[in-house]
Amino acid sequence: MLVAPLLSCALLGFAPPAVAEPGAVAQPGAVLLEDSFDRAEKDDAKEQVGNGWTTNSKARAKGNKQVDLADGALHITMHAEADHGVSVRHDGPTWTDGTLSLRFKLPPKGDLGVDLADMQEKSVHAGHLLIVRVRPSGVELRDHKAGGMELTRRERRQAGQVTAEDKQVMKDAVTQVKMKIAPNEWHTLSMTTAGDRLSVSIDGKPVGELQSPGIAHPTKRTVRLAVNSEAWVDDFKLTAAE
Repeated sequence: MLVAPLLSCALLGFAPPAVAEPGAVAQPGAVLLEDSFDRAEKDDAKEQVGNGWTTNSKARAKGNKQVDLADGALHITMHAEADHGVSVRHDGPTWTDGTLSLRFKLPPKGDLGVDLADMQEKSVHAGHLLIVRVRPSGVELRDHKAGGMELTRRERRQAGQVTAEDKQVMKDAVTQVKMKIAPNEWHTLSMTTAGDRLSVSIDGKPVGELQSPGIAHPTKRTVRLAVNSEAWVDDFKLTAAE
C-alpha cells in the first residue's frame, strides 16, 4: 500500500513520490520507493529531505547540514566537521530481490555508495549487506555480509589480526571495475539483485557483476545513500522483482 498523496505536492502541481509502507512485505513487481526530489525545504537552513528519508548529520556531523534539496535533486556533501561519511537512509518494506535505479552526478573527486541493509541482521556491523560505490574512476560491487562487515571478521580487521582465510573471503566478496565516468554530468545507475548475484549497469550498459552468498540475504529492509565527499542524486526508484 502506498502512503496517501502529500498535500504540499498537490498544491505545487506535481505528483507525490511513491512510498511503500515500512515493515510491509513487498509484492512482486511493486514499486517500493520512487522519488524525484522535486520539492523544497520549509527552512533552507535545515535538513528536511522529507518522504521518509533521514540522515546521520546530527550524530556524525555535529548537526551541520550535509543534505540539500536543490534544483529538483538531492545534493549530498560531507561536512568538514563530520567524523563519518554522509548517510541518507530510507527504511521501507521487506524485499529479497529487485532493481534500484537512480540518476547521479559527481564532481571529479566525488563518490556515491548505494548500500542495502537489514538493521535486524545482527551478524554484521550496522546491518550492512551489500554496496555499489561509484566514482569517476570506476565502480565497486561489494558483499558486506559475507565479507568485511561480518562481525567476527570486522573485529579481527580492527585488531590487525586478519587471517589468510579472511583475506581470501574479502577478496571473493568484491568486484572492482575500472572505467571512466564523466564528472559533472548526469548518469543513470541500475543495480539488480537476483539470488546471490548482483549486476550493475551505467547509462544502460552492463559494467559488472558479483556472485556472493551475502547478496541472497532474504530480508533487505533499508537503503542508504553513502557519500564520503560529494554527489547529486535524482529520480530514485526501487522495484521488487517479478
